[in-house]
Amino acid sequence: MITAVETYLAVRRAAGFALSNTAYLLRSFARFAADRQETHIRTATAIEWASASVSVAQRHARYQTVCRFADYVRLEETQHEAPPPNHFGYRKTRRLPHIYSRGEIDRLLLAATQLPPPNSLRAHTYTTLISLLAATGLRISEALGLLVSDMTPDGLLIRKTKFQKTRLVPLHATTVAGLRRYLIRRQRVHAGAEQVFISTSGQPLAYPEVHHVFRTLLKSANLLPARGRAPRLHDMRHTFAVRALESSPAGRHRIGQHMVALATYLGHVNIDATYWYLDTTPDLLGDIAAAAESVLCGGRP
Repeated sequence: MITAVETYLAVRRAAGFALSNTAYLLRSFARFAADRQETHIRTATAIEWASASVSVAQRHARYQTVCRFADYVRLEETQHEAPPPNHFGYRKTRRLPHIYSRGEIDRLLLAATQLPPPNSLRAHTYTTLISLLAATGLRISEALGLLVSDMTPDGLLIRKTKFQKTRLVPLHATTVAGLRRYLIRRQRVHAGAEQVFISTSGQPLAYPEVHHVFRTLLKSANLLPARGRAPRLHDMRHTFAVRALESSPAGRHRIGQHMVALATYLGHVNIDATYWYLDTTPDLLGDIAAAAESVLCGGRP
């Protein structure tokens, strides 16, 4: 079975998928089946192997990985069984995002300007990073992966990231100016660094460090956890999507066009992912109420 696994991985990687976790899981399953002297996929074996995980979400992920692999290998070898999908009954739930207000973002930025040590690049790095996330809705991994050469006259070149997509992100003039100011300061300290965002030692800024500092900034800005969960950096991306929809032109047809543009800007494969990022706000609820009232009164939405 391991030969079939490697062939499957090679085919999908040729199509542009990274599959690092998929490779680990399928090789683990192949070894598990080999220990039972099985050369073909068996539903009972897949369930037993997937059940080794501690959470339903993990068991579901392991099981569905085998299901997708089974769909592929059964095209040539029908001796493989086809495990029925969603055996564990898992249903993904959406964590309610924190939609930052303008005041909250201002407080985070103020806290970032006060990061120690005094007169170091660190405060400028985090102020610029948070500003960029709020202004563009970039994934944190995309922002941390930016190179100086990715800054073009037409915007930021976001190279192959999630889903192996490359896109160009246009920037507002104020965002361009902020990035340039930061790079001038950064060049004075570490002129040879390729990454846009670097640590005080000149190394590329790593996510664990950013996450730790952000938790500190939340406390300094008095942004307390709600419903037991603290706001996240990733919520900047949710906030960007919501604010973009709030500022879109009125009219159902033009909203649809705006959603397509927003999905492209955010780098989503399909528009469903963009809807996942949206959440209700007072402004949006007001628009929905007005549209509903118009329909009830005999008007058009």
